[in-house]
Amino acid sequence: MGRRRGADRAVTQVDTGQAELVPDPDRPGSWTLLLDGAPQSHVDLTDPTHLEFEYVRRLAAAIDLVAPAGAPLRVLHLGGGALTLPRYVQATRPGSTQRVSEVDGALVELVRRELPWPADPRLRVRVADARATLASSRDGSYDVVVADVFAGARTPAHLTSAEYAAEVARVLRPDGYYLANVADGPPLRHARGQVATVRTVLPRACLVGDAAVLRGRRYGNLVLVASRVEPPVPELTRRAAGDWFPGRVLAGAELDRFAGGAPVVHDADATDSTPPPPGIFSVRR
Repeated sequence: MGRRRGADRAVTQVDTGQAELVPDPDRPGSWTLLLDGAPQSHVDLTDPTHLEFEYVRRLAAAIDLVAPAGAPLRVLHLGGGALTLPRYVQATRPGSTQRVSEVDGALVELVRRELPWPADPRLRVRVADARATLASSRDGSYDVVVADVFAGARTPAHLTSAEYAAEVARVLRPDGYYLANVADGPPLRHARGQVATVRTVLPRACLVGDAAVLRGRRYGNLVLVASRVEPPVPELTRRAAGDWFPGRVLAGAELDRFAGGAPVVHDADATDSTPPPPGIFSVRR
């Protein structure tokens, strides 16, 4: 595995591309992980509750609100990156049982070596494909499934279909939640299709994101929260409105209009998610 280190960054070839670890000049002990130039994770090794990325704060807000504060959860993370959310859950919900499925073994080893997470027998990281991990999981075994899987800045097709969503629903407890990072841009065909597809099995849902992204004015990240029970929409709305970068929550009739007529995606016709526009990613060096 080729590796070089400059004065302020580490560059390593991993299984899915070129990984870079870039120090955060504003927060000692904090790093951004990039894959082929696209930011994947930001971690603060001294404070795992500091969440730099907007969409990660939205995922964390959902995790905070789906169960009483501090109560341990059983969480499956599809996609590992630098383990930002597993570290957050470890810190905010001690005693939680977490499984992380990351397909890139070389990336796991890089993070384990350079950005080690606190030792915890309840936090297991396994090198495996997300869909295969779901297939091998027991019915009703998780309170929360978090999906944040990207290859070449796109979510792989086999993680966008109704068949995939049915596997997610199967491994969730009856009152469990699916949280997904959905990246898309105008005209939001992928995001609309994901809402329609996931709601075939987890019908109670909301979508959290920047207003400009939700209106199809620019590319960005949206967080889909879906369950068999009603999500905590009022609380999520307050958290989104009070964020460093305020966001909106679509639910009920607004979400119906957003998904309006989007076809349900199946394995036979699934495609990778919308690629980001050229030059959209930049990290302070």
